Amino acid sequence: MSRVILYTSQHCPFCKQAEHLLSQRNAGPLAKIRVDLDPAQLQQMIELTGRRTVPQIFIGERHIGGYDDLAKLDRSGELRTLLGNQ
Repeated sequence: MSRVILYTSQHCPFCKQAEHLLSQRNAGPLAKIRVDLDPAQLQQMIELTGRRTVPQIFIGERHIGGYDDLAKLDRSGELRTLLGNQ
């Protein structure tokens, strides 16, 4: 199973949706990084992704993007493959 990292903030509805979808797909324990609590983590997220919005999702070494990108992968069936839940 691939490790999932979720850059998130407390009051983000898309973060909650991403977490829920990943839970439904048995993604395992999520490594959640709260960028609203740690400016250094926000800066790291921006450097890694080029984006300032949350959620930003990584599965293994692959940057998935935000919730819309995650949902698109789920609809195509690729999310299960990435997670190792074929």
